[in-house]
Amino acid sequence: MYIALKDLWFARGRFALVGLVIGLVALMATLLSGLSNGLVDDGISGLRRLPITHLAFQSGAGSTFSRSTLTEANLAPWTDQDGELLAGVESSALGVSFFNAKLDDGSTIDMALFGIPADSFLAPAGPARDSLRGEPGIILSEKFREQGLEVGDEITIVGIDQKLPILGFTFAGSYGHVELAFTSLSTWQGLRYGDNAKGRFSAIAIRAADDSVLPAIDAIAGTTSVTKEEAYNGSPGYAGETQTMSLIRGFLLVISSFIVGSFFVVWTVQRTHQIGLMKALGASTLYVVKDALGQMAIVLVVATVLGAGVAIGLGQMIGGDVPFRLEAGSILASTGLLVLLGMLGCLVAVRRITAVEPIVALNSEN
Repeated sequence: MYIALKDLWFARGRFALVGLVIGLVALMATLLSGLSNGLVDDGISGLRRLPITHLAFQSGAGSTFSRSTLTEANLAPWTDQDGELLAGVESSALGVSFFNAKLDDGSTIDMALFGIPADSFLAPAGPARDSLRGEPGIILSEKFREQGLEVGDEITIVGIDQKLPILGFTFAGSYGHVELAFTSLSTWQGLRYGDNAKGRFSAIAIRAADDSVLPAIDAIAGTTSVTKEEAYNGSPGYAGETQTMSLIRGFLLVISSFIVGSFFVVWTVQRTHQIGLMKALGASTLYVVKDALGQMAIVLVVATVLGAGVAIGLGQMIGGDVPFRLEAGSILASTGLLVLLGMLGCLVAVRRITAVEPIVALNSEN
């Protein structure tokens, strides 16, 4: 590694240039990771926060609330506690739909409204839970406070023009990039179906200690159960957004590996005489390969760490209007892949290193 370190110092301009490119790729990969996580949070954070393990949908609904319609007949097998089959399984009806609401000043807000029974384990804790037992009203996400809304204000649900008082606020998150709101299941059914509700709702929320019994209950209830994580795909735009961001990050990493590989090939050609001299002095091919790969590993690791560090700093300055969240796991995965693919790109030049003949290399300088 002595020769590799000396080369890094004497050719520091060239290595700084390729390091800058690698650092910029690491910067973009880390920022994209934060944006991807932010988009995921903005799409399903409300669903993620629900204290559930599974959701049961209408068969064929594809884990999408808007395509699923269930009734009390579907819920009954999930709530019949007389049989041993349901040991350790809690369930609750859940209504989910999107609404627009008009404020007193004429402006409107979008919300993903969750309708839940007042005695459900899904009900928010504290005063918000007690509010669901009284007159029809709505509990909003804390985010709506930023628009000047307060407890006691009234909002008008657009379309059916029904006024609902704000009963409270809770840390609810969002669904489908829209902030959550809660109301009682009966109120939700009235908003969604009017006077023709017939006990309908969107899905059955399940909290199960043992999910092995769920298929048997599904067969009786005529439902299809999925894990909470699988239900994320039913969020509007979730699959497309995550796949797009993953493709962009993948292209960045692949491009970076080509850049590093191309630089290393050119650098190896320029070092042909030096490699031949090292071999003539008794250095083994393995030693020369380790020396060269070690050199690029240093450049890759240092540039990647610096680029990711700058991205983390920039991420702290991104405003709340942009969905952005960095996770240690995603940062380590992105930077690790960048280093790995960069080293794989370097392997393109290894064959040239092993093929260098000392006599030919030394004579090439004459």
